[in-house]
Amino acid sequence: MRTGEIVTLTLYFIVMLGIGVYAWRKSTSDIDGYVLGGRSLGPGVTALSAGASDMSGWLMLGLPGAMFASGLSAAWIGIGLALGALANWMLVAPRLRQQTVDVGDALTIPDFLGKKFPRGDVLRVVSSAVIIVFFTVYTASGLVAGGKLFDSALGQSYSVGLWVTAGVVVAYTLFGGFLAVSLTDFVQGCIMFVAMIIVPVVALQMAGGWDVSMDLVRSVDPTRLDWFEGVGLLGLISALAWGLGYFGQPHIIVRFMAIRSVADIPTARNIGMGWMLVTLIGALGTGFAGLAYMTAQGQTLSDPETIFIVLTKVLFNDWVSGFLLAAILAAIMSTISSQLLVSSSSITEDYYRRFFRREASQKELVLVGRLSVLAVSLIAIALAGDPESSVLGLVSNAWAGFGAAFGPVILMSLMWEKTTRNGALAGMVLGALTVGVWIVAGLSDTLYEIVPGFAVSMAALVIVSLMEGDKNGVQVKAKA
Repeated sequence: MRTGEIVTLTLYFIVMLGIGVYAWRKSTSDIDGYVLGGRSLGPGVTALSAGASDMSGWLMLGLPGAMFASGLSAAWIGIGLALGALANWMLVAPRLRQQTVDVGDALTIPDFLGKKFPRGDVLRVVSSAVIIVFFTVYTASGLVAGGKLFDSALGQSYSVGLWVTAGVVVAYTLFGGFLAVSLTDFVQGCIMFVAMIIVPVVALQMAGGWDVSMDLVRSVDPTRLDWFEGVGLLGLISALAWGLGYFGQPHIIVRFMAIRSVADIPTARNIGMGWMLVTLIGALGTGFAGLAYMTAQGQTLSDPETIFIVLTKVLFNDWVSGFLLAAILAAIMSTISSQLLVSSSSITEDYYRRFFRREASQKELVLVGRLSVLAVSLIAIALAGDPESSVLGLVSNAWAGFGAAFGPVILMSLMWEKTTRNGALAGMVLGALTVGVWIVAGLSDTLYEIVPGFAVSMAALVIVSLMEGDKNGVQVKAKA
């Protein structure tokens, strides 16, 4: 590791921990402040926090790697995500912000569902279990990315990277809670934004410019410039279907619950979508320009998911390189912290306070929340022990699980008054089960598991709700 990289990364870690200390002193005296920041986030912090927690390490490792390996056909994932994110801001954000207050100041997604429907404890327990299980896997994917970064870029072992990444992110999440996570996400989102402009532009220039890069990629394989090469109808549906996952991602939609007011959502949406489009194009551009540059240098790459790291090391001096490597850590850590906090919040609010200690003090609840962060992180570290794990593969499984289990339930509970408790429960369980069966059966290479999972979940929810009518468990209507 070079001097500039050491200094830059050390400063980055200090800033993240400093934000954690600031948030610890400011807003962690009660459980509302710890898990939702007192619903006080401005539009800028909300937008970049949602974006940074969404993108994770796959933005700088998985997506550029897919573009490097497959060419323009990998861009369909980015298109699907952009469309899904926009729909999420339009359909879910304003309704969820309002209705989580109307039903009795719900602090978590399971808490919202439990209060939204009469006799909702079963729904609360099942949704909490889905969150904890899938987020533990999702967190593991982020730690894998951190381990890969230290191994391939910093000359440290995979296990060292795993523990350093986990140690810093757990520290500021555990002490600073939601405010620390949101503020660090904002800073990390800014770093990611700059990095995803610098790296592809410089790589493209060093490869000889746009026309030369096109010729170099064409010389490797002309089909890399074909948007539909190797995609087919099912492949196209699979790529675009990534966008369906947004409606059911607790670590993203919880930002909508925490924004200062519904009136701030249009501003946050514009900021968030602008940030997302730039970073997605930058990630795809990194993979494309990276392929051109490596071809021009006569070099090959054994692991396409490390192309951003390789370009960072060879194109920039150690000070700039350190900043860009910090951007990868920012992408990784912003998502891990969000997932840890949502899991912790669910354990604390939806299990501990609901079923074990209804009269627990605020201080006790915050303590339980911190212990839960630690417990989930240790399990995720154990799951991330295999350095051969694919970042994009782990993320895709968890993304599909959440999208199928929660997506239809969140959408319909917010927008369709005939949704019943049992309809929501059937949709959630069958959606998650379908995703699991699809993965185990090895069908994901044919059709992304979120497609059948989302379809089964939606169908089950609608059918059961219509069969029940107004007889059992119709949701509580929002207050005027």
